[in-house]
Amino acid sequence: MTGTPRSRVLLRVLPRRAVMLLVAGFAGLLGVATCAPAGASADAAPIAGAAAAADVASVEQAYADAVDAAGVLTAIDSGLFESYEGKRRAEWEKRYRAARSTLVSGLASGAGGVGSRSARDAHALRTMRGALSSTLPENPSSSAGNLPPSSGKCATAARTDLDAAALGAALYACFDELGNHIRFEGRSIPRDSALAMLSQIAAPERRKALFLGFEPLWRAVNGNDEGDSPYRRRLKLAAAKAAHGGSRVEIAARALGQDAAAVETWLTQVLEAWRRTLPDRPVEPWDYRYEGGGADRLMAEAASTAALLPANRRFYRDLGADLDALGVRFDIQPRPGKSPISYTSYVTMGRLIDGRWRPTIPRVSASFGESGLYVMNMLVHEDGHAAHYGAIRNRPAFMDIGADDLFCESFADVTSWSVYDSAWQRKYLGRAAPEQAGLRSRYTMVTLEVTWALFEARMLRHPEADPNAVWTDITSRYLNIVPHPELSWWAQRVQLVTSPGFMINYGLGAVLTAEMRARIAAGIGPFDAGNTRWYPWVTAHLLQQGAEIDTRRLMQALLGRPVSPQALIDDIRRLSTP
Repeated sequence: MTGTPRSRVLLRVLPRRAVMLLVAGFAGLLGVATCAPAGASADAAPIAGAAAAADVASVEQAYADAVDAAGVLTAIDSGLFESYEGKRRAEWEKRYRAARSTLVSGLASGAGGVGSRSARDAHALRTMRGALSSTLPENPSSSAGNLPPSSGKCATAARTDLDAAALGAALYACFDELGNHIRFEGRSIPRDSALAMLSQIAAPERRKALFLGFEPLWRAVNGNDEGDSPYRRRLKLAAAKAAHGGSRVEIAARALGQDAAAVETWLTQVLEAWRRTLPDRPVEPWDYRYEGGGADRLMAEAASTAALLPANRRFYRDLGADLDALGVRFDIQPRPGKSPISYTSYVTMGRLIDGRWRPTIPRVSASFGESGLYVMNMLVHEDGHAAHYGAIRNRPAFMDIGADDLFCESFADVTSWSVYDSAWQRKYLGRAAPEQAGLRSRYTMVTLEVTWALFEARMLRHPEADPNAVWTDITSRYLNIVPHPELSWWAQRVQLVTSPGFMINYGLGAVLTAEMRARIAAGIGPFDAGNTRWYPWVTAHLLQQGAEIDTRRLMQALLGRPVSPQALIDDIRRLSTP
């Protein structure tokens, strides 16, 4: 949802919780790509009037049954299965309704008991209550769209009477109806493929034509940049909601013990370091990816579609995380009606059954019609989420890949960044781009996500601002891109419209990724070309608790200090200035 999601022009990743949001309908979709369980809080205190521990366990069993059934329903609705374990959709929906009903009753009865419950049980119950209200709908059949959006819905985004959920649903549909059908040289190209091609097409006029092929999507999202465009209305609704609980930028900042102003300073520091590595000559926006995509072009033939899965499987096996042994289900071929976003979820969660651990069954969904390092990076990221799911061993309430969105996205990039390393390319593709070219390609993509994160931070802080002007100021200042305020070319990522502020988890997440990569290498040695100590080490230090521990405490324990952007800035400084 994830992207991803990375992850990465698409969502890069739509982790488990976000897929559940899609099942819940587009009211839930406003939290798209969420890794964290709703209502999670690591600092829960004992609460009076609790059920006994045995009652909590029975409630948690019903929760696990409901989540499993919902996961199977989502997999069936995505087109991956027609049936699962010999049962078709109707039977799984029946199971879901029964489990959810038991969960509702259990949570209600537990609220009126006597005595006290432990802090951990209180944390688990709060997590389950949050999931019930946000991602486990009473009627899954009334979903606003199982993974693919409803055809023709994009046009409704122009209506000014839509609430946040309906507007988010309409704009999400635009990324399928228009974004997955970019017109170029007489053919229709999916959005991720089109963006990958911008780093490889040699002729500037062809790059420009492909870039401008996105214009129907931009106009659907932001009209003519007028004050009541669909995006501006969507942002104002998000900002109004954030006034009561904090924006996603503020939530991500709090996850690290920071405030939004400090995080915005970190983002600008990273971009300033990047700007110092760029040529003085400004580039057009349609040339930017090409200028930074030297490694993508050098490795295009080696990083073929045929090499995609074999290279991924071998890499993770060399890291000690055999994807086949983990039971990962891959659904990565394009097909009509498929979701326009890449995501990782699971069919059923890992849990104890009759005293034996039944492993999680992760699944990866994407539409990879093109090859290259960019696409390889996306799949390695998604498989990072799958490996993360496979590492968790905890009670059902905490069987998710992070206590907040920030950690799960940044962790999946720990491995995906390796794709741009010469050692990785030489071992898994048989040839390698020069180190500087690989670094340039990596950080061209990473800093674009930092740029989107800074854009969203500023837009949420000033929702009346002109998004084209804000984007132009950031990209001309830090990326040295020729200003084009007449174009809404920032509108390339679905999270911008379904979940305003979510890009902070990718931009700020890069700070955590750099920190984790440096600390892991210090603990076990290099891992870009494999290291079988990697998976046991990260499982023990970062993954096995699932969503029980918040990011701040997890990173503090890993680093022995608060998170800092310095590791990322130092890595960017390895680049020589052209």
